[in-house]
Amino acid sequence: MRKEISSPNSHKAPGYDLITGKIQKELPRKAVILLTIIYNSILRLGHFPLQWKYAPVIMIAKPGKRPHHTNAYRPISLLPLLSKIFERLLITRILEAQPKDEMLPLHQFGFREGHSTIQQCHRLVNHIKESFEANKVCASVFLDIEQAFDKVWHQGLLYKLRKLLPDQIFLILKSYITDRYFQVKIENTLSQYYPVQSGVPQGSVLEPLLYLIYTADIPTTADTLIATFADDTAIMSSDTRPHRASEKLQQHLNALQTWLNQWRVKVNNTKSTQITFTTTHIDCPQTTIYNTPIPIRHEVKYLGLHFDSRLTWQAHIKAKRQQLNLRVKKYYWLIGKNSQLSVENKLLLYRTIIRPI
Repeated sequence: MRKEISSPNSHKAPGYDLITGKIQKELPRKAVILLTIIYNSILRLGHFPLQWKYAPVIMIAKPGKRPHHTNAYRPISLLPLLSKIFERLLITRILEAQPKDEMLPLHQFGFREGHSTIQQCHRLVNHIKESFEANKVCASVFLDIEQAFDKVWHQGLLYKLRKLLPDQIFLILKSYITDRYFQVKIENTLSQYYPVQSGVPQGSVLEPLLYLIYTADIPTTADTLIATFADDTAIMSSDTRPHRASEKLQQHLNALQTWLNQWRVKVNNTKSTQITFTTTHIDCPQTTIYNTPIPIRHEVKYLGLHFDSRLTWQAHIKAKRQQLNLRVKKYYWLIGKNSQLSVENKLLLYRTIIRPI
């Protein structure tokens, strides 16, 4: 318990109770004992305290957006830190009852140990290269899930949790998910409290796991490859004939559409992309979802990588060069010829600048 209490970042913003990470780390032994009693009572009674279900939502302005538009802000939910300690303890109980490898499909690489965006991209690149070597075209769609974490249907999530987990853990999660409230804060102005009617709790420790469980039964087919990293979804189909590749892809999309309607998940069609990976100039026939054509493009960005239709990586190199030039320009006053830094310090700083690229 002491390890869990001392683990949070002291600089993280507190919830409405104003208990910061620094306060949490300096709690005396008696307070730790009382918290242990509270956490054990939650596990025994299957009831999550109502006081930990209130969250102020801070609106952070997005750069370049008009401030009077509702989509110009990124909401940040601030939950009590003491509730997050219990969530970490509960995750341990959940994984003891049902390991992640048994709960989640193999194509899901998000929020899993030993899985990364690079590994998922390797899967896609290998599939594309195998298609090239077999003289096949690879029809692909990259789907944008609209407000994925915020639109999770509570009743549907509870149904899946009940089928998957023991009754005691299910009752705790049911209490945890339901009857939550939020309050919007903009500068010094506060709104009233409103009930949260959908979505997994933003900013919580359990948020990623609950979403992965909710989408674990997304349809798959034998004729296509599906790759998911949380809500980032790609589907690929290869064939020597372009129209057959699109037919296989469309069959998967049809099954996916039924699943989307059943579980109230929505794809943003305008932000989704269809691309044909091929060494020729042939494009596969256009596919649809919700009876609406998916836009065809010759470049797509997925998990930080820019894919072009011939897999030359020219688009990715160009994007990274632009990103690097902007970053170097920002710090030019430190690494330029008029800087007072030594050559060794300039090189060290330059490596620090380019490392995240």
